[in-house]
Amino acid sequence: MVQDQKESYFGEIVKAMGLVFGDIGTSPIYTLTVLVLLTKPSQDSIYGIISLVLWTLFILVMVEYAWMAMSLSKNGEGGTIVLREILVKLLKSARVLGFVTFLSYLGICLMIGDGVITPAISILSAVEGMTLIPSLQAVPQSILVLIAAVVAICLFVFQNKGTDKVASAFGPLMFLWFLSLAVSGLFSITNHVSVLRSVNPYYAVHFLSHNGLAGFFVLSEVILCATGGEALYADMGHLGRKPIRRAWYCVFFALIINYLGQGAFIITHPTAKNILFGMVKNESSFLFIPFLILSVLATVIASQSLISGIFSVVYQGITTRIMPLLRIDYTSSKLKSQIYISTVNWSLMVMVIAMMLFFRKSENLAAAYGMAVTGTMTITGVMMTMIFLRTTKKWKVPIAIFITFVNFAFLIAGLSKFVHGGYWSVILAAIPFTIIVIWTKGQRALYRGLKPLDFDTFELAYTQIYNKGKNIPGTALFFVKDWDIIPPYVAHSIIRSNIIYERNVLISLIRTDEPFNQEVIMKEGLAKGLDAFIIKAGYMEILDIEEILSKNGITEKVIFYGIEDIATENPAWKVFSVLKKLTPNFVQFHKLPTAKLQGVVTRVEM
Repeated sequence: MVQDQKESYFGEIVKAMGLVFGDIGTSPIYTLTVLVLLTKPSQDSIYGIISLVLWTLFILVMVEYAWMAMSLSKNGEGGTIVLREILVKLLKSARVLGFVTFLSYLGICLMIGDGVITPAISILSAVEGMTLIPSLQAVPQSILVLIAAVVAICLFVFQNKGTDKVASAFGPLMFLWFLSLAVSGLFSITNHVSVLRSVNPYYAVHFLSHNGLAGFFVLSEVILCATGGEALYADMGHLGRKPIRRAWYCVFFALIINYLGQGAFIITHPTAKNILFGMVKNESSFLFIPFLILSVLATVIASQSLISGIFSVVYQGITTRIMPLLRIDYTSSKLKSQIYISTVNWSLMVMVIAMMLFFRKSENLAAAYGMAVTGTMTITGVMMTMIFLRTTKKWKVPIAIFITFVNFAFLIAGLSKFVHGGYWSVILAAIPFTIIVIWTKGQRALYRGLKPLDFDTFELAYTQIYNKGKNIPGTALFFVKDWDIIPPYVAHSIIRSNIIYERNVLISLIRTDEPFNQEVIMKEGLAKGLDAFIIKAGYMEILDIEEILSKNGITEKVIFYGIEDIATENPAWKVFSVLKKLTPNFVQFHKLPTAKLQGVVTRVEM
């Protein structure tokens, strides 16, 4: 029994390494390589840079996420949307709530932008390690970019198969990767043991104070070491708080040892270009090629984790009605989180390859990387501070303010990268942000333009028609937002067209603030032959509406749904109209039987 508990304890840590820490775990491939390009690799400057890296990991990942953010959850779930849901119940001011909503939208979009750059820089930097193999030193950069693009294409092509079958391999591979990082770092440290002094924060402060503005702007690249740190909190719902925290302590140790080892290697080899791979090759040329292969696998796993995370974020955006409906495929009968969104997948693939072709080198991509991460971390810091101010944990407020201040310093430093490619972070985040703003405002304007009927007015006309006795045999379903507010298409079908069945059911789907819950409410006898069927479900709940209806004794003959024909001269509403036409309808999103569907068109002036 004790042995089983030990295996379970270890198994959870290994699984967390595969699902959560791929992004931050592959940061050592490129972080110091980029930083060395910015500074003269003297002993003092290397001590300062390594110290900055170590304390950035401690403050922004260990303290902010592992200790602070992960203490805030909702049914075990974490992430920007969860922080917003917690604040919604604590805030009284509509203006402050609007500000928090804006921050949550921005956080989602920054994560999506991060999801484009992460696979590009991770895979490309790993492939570039090939040039340290003597026979491949002369390989042109264009060929390396091509190889990286092929690896990325393979990654995206197989997304629709799901990661259920290979997820079990992710953990052991990442465990082997972190073990390799720790071992290689330890061997390198023995060549320059005094690098351990970098653990002292004095060297970080000394570096910043003696390098002025240039030293401050180095922070824009130091943040690369913490990319993926936000995954500790965002992925908390998949594995739970304890396994992720335990795995992080192991990962943190491996990363610290490896960065110290890389620092020792730079001091003893000041002309080295590709630091991590150069360090491993220097220690054992025999093990270099296996390490290179392992690094490519690790970057693929890191990219996979981020892509799956974006699928989940987009799904949450759809169910909370801030994003347009998109076709969803479920790739696992066991894991709810295993979903595939083809539109997102192919869009990401195109943008990832475009990033590789545009920047060509991983150090160039680093100029575009980091702004989104610091933005997300700053938003988390602000929202945490607001929560702690309004709860009994006020003693955490000074810590949260300090973390937010540190994040803000990294964000300001990152602005120096804007003209060198950092603008791509803004562009990539601006695309989903624009869509969210247009979609949410458009939906409100559309609802006002539709002019729905109140139930009492509808019931009067419905009852007169139903009592004529010319009703069609069978059951008809009508999808509505709320059963007591009747959309125009229902009135058009029943009252104007006199299409009335023996049984008519108004179905409404309500997404709750909780991630996972499901409740069914049947309201019978609203009028003769008229019932309401309400499905309440969590915003991460994946529903099979046909199955739910069948279990509750509803066998429909026809399913009516509304289609809006939007007429407008407003440019923003024209974009909204295009989005409505390009995205599947509500009933198509939930995969209801096509043969039973009947769309009713309503023309709306916006």
